[in-house]
Amino acid sequence: MSAPHLQDDKVFKDLNVVAMLHQFWEQKQVKGASVHPENLVIYESSISPVPPFVCYVTLPGGSCFGNFQDCYTKAEARRDAARIALMNSMFNELPSRRITPDFITRSLQEAVATTNGCVEDASDPSTSIGSYCLMLQSNTGKTMLEFQEIMTMFQILHWNGSLKAFRERKCSRQNVINYYSQHRLDECTRSHMVLDWIVREQQAPGLVAQELQVALQELEEARRSGRELRFYKEKKEILSIALSQAYSEQLEYSPDGDRWSHAEPDPDYFRHNRQPSQESSLTDQTESYEFYSQENINDRESLG
Repeated sequence: MSAPHLQDDKVFKDLNVVAMLHQFWEQKQVKGASVHPENLVIYESSISPVPPFVCYVTLPGGSCFGNFQDCYTKAEARRDAARIALMNSMFNELPSRRITPDFITRSLQEAVATTNGCVEDASDPSTSIGSYCLMLQSNTGKTMLEFQEIMTMFQILHWNGSLKAFRERKCSRQNVINYYSQHRLDECTRSHMVLDWIVREQQAPGLVAQELQVALQELEEARRSGRELRFYKEKKEILSIALSQAYSEQLEYSPDGDRWSHAEPDPDYFRHNRQPSQESSLTDQTESYEFYSQENINDRESLG
């Protein structure tokens, strides 16, 4: 879906969008959830001392948006980011943003058109299209923002090389999907990925700096397009931490020697009750299509 017309922007121009966004998510707060109202929406401003300023707003669940206009005060950047987030939050409430059987059918047809697969693969979880179908079906009834939050987890795992590692360990693709669909990207997982990139930097000096430049460019382009930013922002933060720690005088590991070992579950978990004939590989030549497909959805339907 294309970005709103200019007259749509004017509707939000004179409104207190920061307060409206807070109220919107406060009303949607899950009954009984231990979430403090002041932490429902999180704002992060750029550290630049001069304009234009950048502000990111992270919604409950992890979806992230930023200002796409050039803003010459931090307050203006905050309002613009809140406006984009509010528009997407409201748009996400429309019935068309729910994952339904019809939506799944259309999505699979689009996926088949962009890969070498076929519709029949949807019933085989050992294929990429089958995995995508499984993820869609297991999230039937959820909104696109909710589904996108889950997809971000798999995008990060794919980018970090974790999915390839699970494939090499002969882990079940279906069990990996089931496991990570129930887990969110937390500090422990990020720490594990930071260590992965520190090791890569030690093996190929300069690699992390190059990857970080690419990540910064991707984040900037996505922000200026009014797109959802979680995937790009997570990459930037993981690489930034890895770069700073890779060249520190001494890496300060946690006294708890296996703290990071819990960030990635035991491969035996995924191998349990595995069916080698159907799930012997986690990825194949079209492994990344589901992430590409979801990014297409984001490009069409994020409002900027």
